[in-house]
Amino acid sequence: MKRIFVNLKRFDVPRSMGGVCPDNRPENWIRTVISRASAAGRRVADVDMTFFVPEALIIPAVEATCTGGAGCVSIGSQGVFRTDAGRDGAFGAFTTFLPAAAARNMGCKWSIIGHSEERRAMIELIAAYDRGLDAEPHKKEAAARAVDQVIASEISCALARGMNVLACVGETADETEKAEAVLRRQILAAHSLTQRARIAIAYEPIWAIGPNKTPPGADHIEAVSSYIKRLVIDEFGYDPVVVYGGGLKTDNAAMIGAIPSVDGGLIALTNFAGQIGYDPAEFEVIVERYIAGTRESR
Repeated sequence: MKRIFVNLKRFDVPRSMGGVCPDNRPENWIRTVISRASAAGRRVADVDMTFFVPEALIIPAVEATCTGGAGCVSIGSQGVFRTDAGRDGAFGAFTTFLPAAAARNMGCKWSIIGHSEERRAMIELIAAYDRGLDAEPHKKEAAARAVDQVIASEISCALARGMNVLACVGETADETEKAEAVLRRQILAAHSLTQRARIAIAYEPIWAIGPNKTPPGADHIEAVSSYIKRLVIDEFGYDPVVVYGGGLKTDNAAMIGAIPSVDGGLIALTNFAGQIGYDPAEFEVIVERYIAGTRESR
């Protein structure tokens, strides 16, 4: 079974307000997106699709999903808080934050946790109070480990509520020389839990994500995904789902589909030129090219 994940980031903000949603009523737009994705799923076999959406769009997205069978799309949250309702006497003091209990109650079956944007935000917060962070490697390492522990707590909360987790890992441009050590640290922290087989892993080569960046080739992606699988098998005794988290696009979908150690991909945007955004028709092209790539590799 191959897996396609879509992270719709801030598609709850319409273009008229500086966002990327083409509809001033994002709740209507998300219903169309999910319905189109379900229809696409019915045309291809052996592919699971999950959409991570902003909190404001979870309920309309869930309402637009089918009730089961081929083509059914799962909905996931864009993270959960590091503690949850009902833990240690906590009942609802979570202003600003999304507890896993709320995400699950709204119908989320997945959560994306540890995304590079989340990790960067936490490192930037630590650096704001320690100006010497970049200049002192031991402090930078300690900060990264602290972030790992927060992410592990978030994963624990999601799993405890019966959700699956897409755990993102990856190295920055400053970490490419020690990439395996970084990935090992992040993965071991994420897996210091029970119910490990409900954690899928997305590899984000952070150094290659963004405008004017050179994306990694098939050899690099295969080497890293193979390393991740071996690590998890050796340490935890199961073969994990590993997807490419650096952006599944029209121009790389077939290549990634042909890599045997990669089980799927993560889509953020479908349009990167002109009017940046997500187009259901382009999504369908990406899925078709990815599936064609998997067939060519057999």
